[in-house]
Amino acid sequence: MDLAILMPDMLPVGVVLFLLACSVLTSMITASLGAGGGVLLLVLMAFWVPPAAIIPVHGLIQLGSNGGRVAMTWRHIDWQVMTAFAPGVLVGAALGAWLLVDLPAYLWQLTIAVFVLYLCWGPALPKLAFGRAGIFCASALTSFVSLFVGASGPLVAAFIKQIHPDRHATVATFAAAMTLQHAPKALIFGVAGFVFKEWLGLVAAMIACGLLGTWLGLRLLTTLSNQRFHQLFNVLLTLLALRLLWQAAAASGWWPG
Repeated sequence: MDLAILMPDMLPVGVVLFLLACSVLTSMITASLGAGGGVLLLVLMAFWVPPAAIIPVHGLIQLGSNGGRVAMTWRHIDWQVMTAFAPGVLVGAALGAWLLVDLPAYLWQLTIAVFVLYLCWGPALPKLAFGRAGIFCASALTSFVSLFVGASGPLVAAFIKQIHPDRHATVATFAAAMTLQHAPKALIFGVAGFVFKEWLGLVAAMIACGLLGTWLGLRLLTTLSNQRFHQLFNVLLTLLALRLLWQAAAASGWWPG
C-alpha cells in the first residue's frame, strides 16, 4: 500500500506508522477496560497534529472506532439508556454549534476531572440521576463539552458505569454513547470551515487499525470478572482525571506546565 495517500503533508512516514499502531493499542484499551483509549489517542496525536485539526480529526477517528465497537457488541447495548441519551446529544451539539466559542479549556478539564473522581469514589448518585431526565442532561452537557475539549469520554464512561454492573453492558453502551457524540462533529466542523479532505486517508487507516484493536480488546474483556473489570476501570478513570487536573492547573497558571 502506498503510504503517501495516508499522510497529510506535515506528517512523516514514521509518525503515520506510530499513530496507526497507537490506534490498535488505544482501541484495545477501551474495549477491554471500558474507557481511556480515546483520551490517550488524543494526547498522542496532539504531539504532531496541528491544534486546529486535532479535535475534528480525532472525533472522526473515534466515530469510526466506536461505531465498529457498537457493531461487535450491539447485543449488550442498553437501548433504553440510549433512547434518553440520543436527544441530549442533539441538544448539546446544537448548542455547541450555535456558540462555537473559544471557552477556557482548563475550566472544562477541572469540571470533568472532579465529576469523574466523584463518580468513581464518591457516594452513589440518587436513582433520579439515572432516569430519562438525568441521562438526557448528562448527554447534553458532555456533548456540548466534547466540541471544545474532546475529553468528555471519561465522564460519560463513569456515568454509564454507575448504571451497569455488567462489564459487557458498560463497554457496549459507552461505545454507542460515544458514537452518537462524535457523529455531529464532522458536520459542525465542516460547516465551520475545517477541510477534512487531506486527512481522510489517515482517518480511514486509523479506523481500520482501531477495529483490530477492538477485536483484541473484546477477547481480553471475556477473561475479566465484573469485579476485576470495575476495579481496573476505576483506577484508569482516576488516572485520566488526575491528568486533567494537572492540565487544568498548568493551563490556568496554578502549576508550571
